[in-house]
Amino acid sequence: MLVPMPSEPSGQTPPASSLPGPSLPTPLPAIAALPAYVPGARGDAAVPPIKLSSNESPDGPLPSVTAALADAGGLIHRYPDMAASELTARIAAHIGREPAHVVAGAGSVAVLAHLLQAYAGEGDEVLFAWRSFEAYPILTRIAGATPVTVPLTADARHDVEAMAAAVTDRTRVAMLCSPNNPTGPALTTAEFEAFMAAVPTRVLVILDEAYLEYVTDPDVVDGPAALDRHPNLVLLRTFSKAYGLASLRVGYAVGPEALIAPVRACVTPFSVSGPAQSAAIASLEAGDELVERAHTVVAERERVLAALRADGWSIPDSQGNFVWLAVGEDTGALVAHLGGQQPSILVRPFAGEGVRVTVGSPRENDALLAALARWQGRTG
Repeated sequence: MLVPMPSEPSGQTPPASSLPGPSLPTPLPAIAALPAYVPGARGDAAVPPIKLSSNESPDGPLPSVTAALADAGGLIHRYPDMAASELTARIAAHIGREPAHVVAGAGSVAVLAHLLQAYAGEGDEVLFAWRSFEAYPILTRIAGATPVTVPLTADARHDVEAMAAAVTDRTRVAMLCSPNNPTGPALTTAEFEAFMAAVPTRVLVILDEAYLEYVTDPDVVDGPAALDRHPNLVLLRTFSKAYGLASLRVGYAVGPEALIAPVRACVTPFSVSGPAQSAAIASLEAGDELVERAHTVVAERERVLAALRADGWSIPDSQGNFVWLAVGEDTGALVAHLGGQQPSILVRPFAGEGVRVTVGSPRENDALLAALARWQGRTG
């Protein structure tokens, strides 16, 4: 039955709060309670900052990638290849697997979401170290599962023994971040194999290798080789970091066909755009140039680490394109200090824990080192 609105004197409008109306839709409680993902600060476009907050490549796209994007721009009125077939085949060849072992998506975060959609839900547990990549608990909750976190060791590494002990009958997925974002250490083969030996094969293990291209430690686990030993393992990788395609959103997972097929069923159709597919293919074809760029970043990382340690900073080993400053309760003050430089230096804070700083260009890194030296002088 429709109830007419009460009449109002001509020319008068009742206050909004007095108007009757239906209640609004409400989200599921688990979604309403989600913490917000905090991206790296962007700063004021009018006064460009030194942006070391998002683990981006300090270099622009390669000329061959720019050319591929220009060519793809003439086809944006067409839908892309829904399955990213050519890109998937190129990735498979790059890693030495079959195309059926690869699934691509709109960034590794999206692919991880699809993995959790396929393998975890209400009543299940998803295990990971903490602190680690902040999307892990958010995506776990969105999937309907319960996050189970295990603290890092004192030297900011995965505590694989404690993680294995935390596996229960409800554990469906375990996520390993190597190198660990935001602290930097990568899993050694010994650590990884100890964990895999202790975890039932019914548990899907995801090895997140977003920063793989910056790894130089020969003891770090070799993901593709590990696939041959472990039927419950999936690798997660991205084109956003070393390949410099952060804005285009391309990531992928690699694993046994039986594990990948359900993930492919969850991928949003056409989620990897045509230009993104073209740029990723061009990037794979420019492998030597990209390796050279990664080596340049690694050299800067080692220079920054050495300079900071010489200045008294205690910093965990980093195998990514970033360093971790565990300043605890001084996090806010350090961020404010760096933000007050000219130009301002943007970093990624984790309140009460520390600051992650991306390795930038030599000029940017010099500015960072000078600002941190001033901080040390002020607080020492």
